[in-house]
Amino acid sequence: MNQNPKSSNENYGHILVVSCPLQGHAAGLIKLSHQMIKFGSKVTFLTTEFLRAQMADATANSEIRLLSMPDGLELEDDRKDQKKLHQSIERVMPPYLEDLLKKTNQHSSEKISGIVIDSPLAWMLDIPKKMGIKTAIYWCSTPGCLALGIMIPQLLQAKIIDDDGTPLKNDKIQLLPNMPAITMTEFTWYFPGDINIQKSLFHVIKGVFSHLKSSDWIVCNWFDELDPSAHSLASNLLSVGPLLANGQFAGSFCTEDSSCLTWLDKQPPNSVIYVAFGSTSRFSQVQLNELAMGLELMGRPFLWVAWSGLCDGPFPAYSDEFSARVANRGKMVEWAPQEMVLGHPSIACFVTHCGWSSFMESLNMGVPLLCWPYFGDQMYTQRCICDAWKVGTSLKADENGIISRSEIKQKLEKLLSDGIVRENVLRLKEMARKSTRKGGSSWNNLEYLVQQMK
Repeated sequence: MNQNPKSSNENYGHILVVSCPLQGHAAGLIKLSHQMIKFGSKVTFLTTEFLRAQMADATANSEIRLLSMPDGLELEDDRKDQKKLHQSIERVMPPYLEDLLKKTNQHSSEKISGIVIDSPLAWMLDIPKKMGIKTAIYWCSTPGCLALGIMIPQLLQAKIIDDDGTPLKNDKIQLLPNMPAITMTEFTWYFPGDINIQKSLFHVIKGVFSHLKSSDWIVCNWFDELDPSAHSLASNLLSVGPLLANGQFAGSFCTEDSSCLTWLDKQPPNSVIYVAFGSTSRFSQVQLNELAMGLELMGRPFLWVAWSGLCDGPFPAYSDEFSARVANRGKMVEWAPQEMVLGHPSIACFVTHCGWSSFMESLNMGVPLLCWPYFGDQMYTQRCICDAWKVGTSLKADENGIISRSEIKQKLEKLLSDGIVRENVLRLKEMARKSTRKGGSSWNNLEYLVQQMK
């Protein structure tokens, strides 16, 4: 949404956006905030003190007002422990939010007229609702995973899963008419490495959906035309994507290395393999070695976001020897301005963890995908990318669970020579861009949301 639709004579209220302290969630909600401001709304973004400290400089020139609250943890506590962090936030955030809304709404000029709450925090909906404030839940995942969550009561009743979400049958389930059936190993909460984590994830997701139906709207980061049948899931669903930063700050918790853009300028059009796995994927040293060798074997230029948290051990993602061997055609960075990278004419394809926001960015730029999901909704997103929309291809692990260098090379070559994938991704790119232009489905839905939240 590049156009600026707001009129200086209109007032579209004050919207409070409440984000979960996760990179993928905050980025989408920051982008949504930018778009609501373009439609004339004032936006205040609420996150934790720990994350606000990382975002403050980058939002200094933004119209988004940042507010923070304690997350209940000590400074030295591990915030990567999501269960501990979630439990702490569940304890400290409700009284803070209630106090904030009461105090702010005593002043007419600052009165909050609407609130957008990140879906993992849906349990807080009752606070604004009892004050008569209009509410929306932000859903940052796929239409299929929204359908899966809505179907949890039916899955329990049919004894397809037990009370902890553990599959009791090996059935495939049709979530939406035009989407592939989901397998048990693609359930959002599936976590084979730790059954306790799996149970915990299931109960968090089940809790989200028990509250979701009471929201005035469900706001989704996709566009109507991507899967028209998704509207059958809920009458109050508003698709407003692809949500893009368009050069503005997008909630990154890491410092982006813009030198990669200058490097991309020097590469031939449609030549570079872009590799990035988000902020949550972790790999063994053995797997990272295979990835590095696969990129080396390709003999093409590549840009790899090989950040310090990518390896699950105390080792760097790649060796000095590898760096020296690929110095003339490889660029490794700690973090990249992904939207600008994907929009660069030199990018040929995207090796991705299938995070939904990354997929939306890639689709909007017309970039084919090589799928390497890690956990959660990424598994089913891969299935949709490859089997429903046919804009990418998947990788296959060997008997040891490792994706080999030869598999990486073979699948990259297949992807880059696949004319049907290229045709599909360019068709969806045009549909995505049309939806966010004036009069498009996402444009209209976002304008409606902002007007309703006056």
